[in-house]
Amino acid sequence: MRVVVQRVVRASVAVQEKIVAQIARGLLVLLGVEPSDSRDDILWLTGKIARLRIFADQDGAMNLSVQDIGGDLLVVSQFTLFASTRKGNRPSFVGAAAPEQANQLYEDFCRQLETEIGKSVRRGVFGANMQINLVNDGPVTICIDTKKKE
Repeated sequence: MRVVVQRVVRASVAVQEKIVAQIARGLLVLLGVEPSDSRDDILWLTGKIARLRIFADQDGAMNLSVQDIGGDLLVVSQFTLFASTRKGNRPSFVGAAAPEQANQLYEDFCRQLETEIGKSVRRGVFGANMQINLVNDGPVTICIDTKKKE
């Protein structure tokens, strides 16, 4: 699994010009799934995201997690995180999981993240053409890959 985590002041997802999910202060998580991903990847990654200390404390240091601030989470499936641009100029997405597997792991990921943070997680619409609107805070953007564990 591969994610791009963005600390946001607010974020929303629209499909066909209708907002389907929105959050206030918290994290926008773009999630990519590959065929070798498993429950272990979900458990490691959701724990990491829930406890990622990227919000400022009273001294302005990044010491607080989304849980600590009572923040919201919005998770959007994004197969393009596994794009390969090695050959030519048109990306290949053969590294991404097939839609059925990816959707199941996306749903499992969201449910586990809800368990980790103790509140509901907003979601995009799997497989839809979505428009993401966000105000990145900082900006703080972090990429995490479960295969690299970094």
